[in-house]
Amino acid sequence: MHNGNMVCGSDMSGLMLRVGPDQYESVLAIEYASEMDFTGKPMKGFVSVDPDGYESQADLADWLELALAFTDTLPPKAKKSKKPQR
Repeated sequence: MHNGNMVCGSDMSGLMLRVGPDQYESVLAIEYASEMDFTGKPMKGFVSVDPDGYESQADLADWLELALAFTDTLPPKAKKSKKPQR
């Protein structure tokens, strides 16, 4: 999370990154990137990256920079207040 906005995540199949709608198509052209589709419907602006695509620390850093560049453009989300317990 960055300023309350999702940047990335992971599951058994690899890394999930939020790259935004404007660079979505160009990121899909990068080797190891594919549509993120774990709900049965691809989520535009999010990509999956196979583990081979981030084997090195430098590769992982490049992917994270790409996602952070997008989330830096988003307004911060307000923190949700905790509901008082009864």
